[in-house]
Amino acid sequence: MTETSQTESVQPGAAQTNLEDIEEALKDVIDPELGVNVVDLGLLYGLRYAEDKALLLDMTLTTAACPLQDVIEEQVEQAIGPLVDEWRINWVWMPPWGPEKITDDGRDQMRALGFNI
Repeated sequence: MTETSQTESVQPGAAQTNLEDIEEALKDVIDPELGVNVVDLGLLYGLRYAEDKALLLDMTLTTAACPLQDVIEEQVEQAIGPLVDEWRINWVWMPPWGPEKITDDGRDQMRALGFNI
């Protein structure tokens, strides 16, 4: 089961941005509950451009019942809106997220926030 959201920025005609630059920009998207960015939490499963030139983000949440999906989508708009003309999030639930997906940097960030991980 997936859910897709779509938002368009207001800068038509921009060239496709390098995926590494987009991933770096997504490090500004902070999970509101855990205080760590979505990249280092392992919530970003993939980035690619579709045939229609829209950026597709395969993402998940720590739980399918997360009430903060809208907050994360707004942060994604702020982070990548200036970089891409159009983007869509494909919410992915399989494989489910687990703490093993957290990067070493993410673990360091969580420890700095007081989490025992």
